[in-house]
Amino acid sequence: MITKFVSALFLSLGIAGPVQAAPQLVDQVVAVVDDDVIMASELDMRIRTVELQNSDMQIPDEATLRSQVLDRMIEESIQLQMAQRAGIRISESQLNEAMQRIAQQNGMTLPEFQQAMTSEGVSFAYAREQIRNEMRISRVQQYQVGERIQITDQDVDYFLASEIGRIASAAEYRLRHILIAVPAAASPEDYAAAERKADALITDLRNGEDFASAAVAQSAGATALKGGDMGWRKEGQLPGIFAERVKDMNPGDISDPISTASGFHIIKLEEKRGGSTQIVEQTKASHILIRTNEVRDDQQAEELINQLYQRAKAGEDFAELAREFSDDPGSGSAGGELGWVSPGEMVPEFDSVMATQKVGTISEPLKSRFGWHIIKVEDRRQADMGEEIQRNQVRQMLFGRRFEEELPIWLRKIRSEAYVDIKDGV
Repeated sequence: MITKFVSALFLSLGIAGPVQAAPQLVDQVVAVVDDDVIMASELDMRIRTVELQNSDMQIPDEATLRSQVLDRMIEESIQLQMAQRAGIRISESQLNEAMQRIAQQNGMTLPEFQQAMTSEGVSFAYAREQIRNEMRISRVQQYQVGERIQITDQDVDYFLASEIGRIASAAEYRLRHILIAVPAAASPEDYAAAERKADALITDLRNGEDFASAAVAQSAGATALKGGDMGWRKEGQLPGIFAERVKDMNPGDISDPISTASGFHIIKLEEKRGGSTQIVEQTKASHILIRTNEVRDDQQAEELINQLYQRAKAGEDFAELAREFSDDPGSGSAGGELGWVSPGEMVPEFDSVMATQKVGTISEPLKSRFGWHIIKVEDRRQADMGEEIQRNQVRQMLFGRRFEEELPIWLRKIRSEAYVDIKDGV
């Protein structure tokens, strides 16, 4: 017999008594991906996040959006399992730095960003884990795809001699992108069907259909859930198949289908803008780094760097102190010398202090993710780094171009090799 207390407890929880109880569906598996499962609650939360991110554009019907989001989650699950097997971890400090950067990019402090997320119905803890997962996925992609891409000096020379290379530093483009994908082992009929679909979509887009909404609903590209937005890129940073087309396009233009092994691409040129200067102010600096280790905690590291700061300020030779105490294996043996440093080469905490320190002075101790530092600023100069910067930019552009060309092929490959079971009724 059920006591009044137990009955009241059941009622307070919204549950009928045992005799009258009926099973209620709390959650369910919507997909099995190798050793992982995707739950309905996870899918619903991601759909909610996508809807908030795209609140200013037309969202596709529920079934289409659900399918799009589930496909992306399956792709992410495969990569996260690869990260797990490879032992890839993101520390709390690395995650906090990433969250801080995202908040700053949105013109907010971290508490303001947290409040904004909460007010829109998205758990901040959930958002943190999503960012952590994105960082882990990025590392998997860099290892699996990026490590196989080698850019040689000859590649850089060839690019600089090309027509695109001569103008790469002078123009930037903002594109949107749609990929109409084909299966891993596509037949000629598959390609023909994808091309017909791309042609029909281009007609609709040129007749006024919203490109961003179409990307969310139909694109298989990596930026689909961002409305296909690829952001601002120099011409040389674009995949080669896009770079050849975009130079003949005007803002608002939509390309004809661009055929590749992964399917048919459609791009829209949103905006175009000009280039940047090559003159930079460099700082000649030295530093001493003190890290924590098995026998030295953070407090002891701070005490030691303060002692070294006082000794250097009192006139002891900075180079000798660096050779004896610095934990930086690269500069320590050279008396702490870093040579001429351009803005952005060091971590932000180091960079900002170095930039404001007067020539001939030693900074007070500062902390970065590497440990505790003191910095000696020896000289400054205005340097024309045009050629060096240009070559480094070209190297990065070529790497980014090849990475984007290889990434969808690799993603299609790992999806075809994975065990994926999407449950009925999803």
